[in-house]
Amino acid sequence: MPHPIAIAFIHGIGRTKPGYSAGMQRALKRRFAACAGKEMPAVRGRRAGRDGRLDPCSQLVFEEVNWSAALQYRENSLWRRLRAADGMRYGKLRRFLVDFAADAIAYQPAVSERTAYDAIHREVAATLARLADRAGPRAPLCIIAHSLGTVIASNYVYDLVKRHDSFMGRSMSTRINGTPLERGETLALLYTMGSPIALWSLRYPRFGEPVRLPAQSLARHHPSLETAWINLYDPDDIVGYALRPLNAAYRAAVTEDRPVGVGWLLTSWNPLCHLGYWNNAGVADQIAESLAGVWRQSTGLAVAEPERIPRVARARKTG
Repeated sequence: MPHPIAIAFIHGIGRTKPGYSAGMQRALKRRFAACAGKEMPAVRGRRAGRDGRLDPCSQLVFEEVNWSAALQYRENSLWRRLRAADGMRYGKLRRFLVDFAADAIAYQPAVSERTAYDAIHREVAATLARLADRAGPRAPLCIIAHSLGTVIASNYVYDLVKRHDSFMGRSMSTRINGTPLERGETLALLYTMGSPIALWSLRYPRFGEPVRLPAQSLARHHPSLETAWINLYDPDDIVGYALRPLNAAYRAAVTEDRPVGVGWLLTSWNPLCHLGYWNNAGVADQIAESLAGVWRQSTGLAVAEPERIPRVARARKTG
């Protein structure tokens, strides 16, 4: 039988409510069904679609990492103390900076203080545990991350792959269950969108060492499956950058730096496009087509030409 794909979403900086990936989930299901729907096996019962085949949407299992809640209490406490000072102007703008900049600052791990780092990573671990329970302990894993979430994803996987040479603390390692998915062994796809990892690389000599997707461990569970790290960035997005130019290690780790056009009429041509990845139909189509490829490889099916369906119109990029 086909194996469902476990998909984890990781949001970026700022207060983010659950459901932030709902639009992308709908678009992924739509395109995945067009790509792989005719290849689904015939089944009976509740899993069958109208044509008697396995419902393709059942092969995508989604879970969100909602890590902003892990820091919100402390950020609220900080803001209450700051606003008590007399003469402070631009209150709303200052609160915006507390919500956004504080996330990135607090996430930095230190030898003596790693509360925020571990709190955020506990949310990732809990999400992967839910995916292992719903999709199966050996399900192929895809991580889709945006903005600061790409740094979190990279660090988390790095800590999993290099447990003996990483920032993973004992409190975190004891929370990770023994399933291959939770250990990161089935990670097949990593999509980073609008990623500031290039800026984070300034912390390290020669711009650091990137995470390497665990191709060898993946082969033990899915011999026909290959790993891929696709980095999506809009040329107008001043937060997201290409990664392969950083050094030889990044060129080996990142499969492709892929420029895309995101945003709508008023944002597609300026830095505000950074907020447009989650609801961009073209981005979702690209990811869904990769998911269809992972599904075929993990089930041993031959590659078929995806059904062509109209794409949702997007604002045309200028400049």
